[in-house]
Amino acid sequence: MGKTKTGKKSRHSNRFHYTVDTAIEKPFNWKQMWRLLQYVKPYARTYLPGAIIAMLISTIVRLSVPVLVGKVAIDIAILQRDTNLLTNLVIGIGILYVLNYVANTFRIKWVNILGQNVIYDLRQHLFSHVQRLSHRFFDTRSAGSILVRILNDVNSLQELFTNGIINLLMDMVTLIGILVILFVLSPQLAIAVVVVIPLMFYISTKLRRKIRRSWQQVRIHQSRLNSHLNESIQGMRITQSFSQEKENAEFFDGVNSGYFHSFRDAAKKSAAFRPLVDLSDAIGTIILIAFGAYLILLGEENGGIAIGTFVSFAFFLGMFWEPISRLGQMYNQLLMAMASSERIFEFLDEQPNVKEKNNAFEFTNMRGHIEFEDVEFSYDNGRTALEKISLEMKEGQTIALVGHTGSGKSTIANLISRFYDPTNGSVKIDGQDLRDVKLDSLRSKISVVLQDTFIFSGTIMENIRFGRPDATDEEVVEAAKVVGANDFILRLNDGYWTEVEERGNILSAGERQLLSFARALLANPSIIILDEATASIDTESEVKIQKALKKLLNGRTSIIIAHRLSTIREADNIFVLENGKVLENGNHNDLMNQRGKYHELVKSQFQMLDAI
Repeated sequence: MGKTKTGKKSRHSNRFHYTVDTAIEKPFNWKQMWRLLQYVKPYARTYLPGAIIAMLISTIVRLSVPVLVGKVAIDIAILQRDTNLLTNLVIGIGILYVLNYVANTFRIKWVNILGQNVIYDLRQHLFSHVQRLSHRFFDTRSAGSILVRILNDVNSLQELFTNGIINLLMDMVTLIGILVILFVLSPQLAIAVVVVIPLMFYISTKLRRKIRRSWQQVRIHQSRLNSHLNESIQGMRITQSFSQEKENAEFFDGVNSGYFHSFRDAAKKSAAFRPLVDLSDAIGTIILIAFGAYLILLGEENGGIAIGTFVSFAFFLGMFWEPISRLGQMYNQLLMAMASSERIFEFLDEQPNVKEKNNAFEFTNMRGHIEFEDVEFSYDNGRTALEKISLEMKEGQTIALVGHTGSGKSTIANLISRFYDPTNGSVKIDGQDLRDVKLDSLRSKISVVLQDTFIFSGTIMENIRFGRPDATDEEVVEAAKVVGANDFILRLNDGYWTEVEERGNILSAGERQLLSFARALLANPSIIILDEATASIDTESEVKIQKALKKLLNGRTSIIIAHRLSTIREADNIFVLENGKVLENGNHNDLMNQRGKYHELVKSQFQMLDAI
């Protein structure tokens, strides 16, 4: 990765500090291939039998023609000048080739349908599984590395399933058929011709481990390339703001060069198969000509062979090295598929850290009473986020969490949604330990609004409806009106049917935040979590939202995380956090009278405003 194509060292070759994919060193085994083939099972009674039958018909035709040409056309029809037999033979061979054409047409059609269905199922399974993984999984992996596995690694299996499996069977049947026919025609010439095969396979096996590792390295570099592209595109505004286009291009050159060199290395090693097969073909041809000519001159009566047998051997020899060549290419394809499948199965074998128990409790009517009992939590072994937190958030209360960055506010919100499980202690809602609750029933009754609002590609209507797909258009509009988003939406060209791109680039930060409010409120949750949700909204808009929230939050438990303390004055209970501990709690007036940490935070914030 550090060298460019010109040999120049990239100045930013060590920029990746997040976890990147590493090579997976596992022995090549057929158990993994068998696991991969399980995705073919649903189609084993539909497309697969037809494809196999078509393959067998095509193979039988191909094996029959050389025998007919050598033993019938030459040794009988031509030598005996039997024109009728020769004419019938030509017509018969023509019919066989038509049959071969029809069989190949159906084989290609059926294997492609089968392969595309298998790839669809595999990608769907992988994506569905990744969606159920815990936040810790995404904390240690870049978006680019995940994209590589769902897109590139699955795509690399496409050729294996669309052509590879049936071609493998066809080539193996062809090889076995050719060997049987050769030994029937002339055992001594067959032994002489195929003696080079063991040597070829011995040499080829020496390349296997190196080729497999090389394709693993290609996948790793491809993952890094995708990660950097994803990062660069999303951060393009920052790059241009700091005039770092040249630096970014230099770094990309290093990453791109790493992928370039790894692919070239893998391609070189894979390409070694073809010359090996060509060499074997050349040696076999020399043996056929030399020893075959000797056997013809020897004569059939003295243990030799007829001219037709020699011609059949020449046909079969050309056919013999062709499937061997394809098997060599197939093995390369198989190695690539194994490298990709290892990475796919690594994700599929990943289990959520937040696990759902069998017969877990399902919330049907959540009241929203939250309790933390001696909760400890660490994101990793070296960083403690919460230290024996015990607190209570009563049903229908508006709760505020305040404190400096890193004090544990967002961690508490994450534990309530059960994105993580506490290291020690328990988090309960309505008396139920969240580890005993079904995740969907929990999260469907909690709406979270973050400072960094994510808008999906689609219409405004679809974005608001995201949290509750069965909501009517009227309910969507009503939710937008409550949070004050209706006015700006109607000013857009197509109103609620205006198309927005990824992350809502045509909208201002405040407008995106208003949409996220409407989305959260439409879901009709029992608990609402606002994590710095008003940070991107101007003062005038915030006043409107505060009025709307008073009506909407009535009767719901709401948790507000805010640095702007002016937004939480009317909270029923304010928890002041520092270094993962609760220093004090109470309403605004109580905390101000205590003249403790909260009083200091309010005072320092107002002093900053006065200074401005």
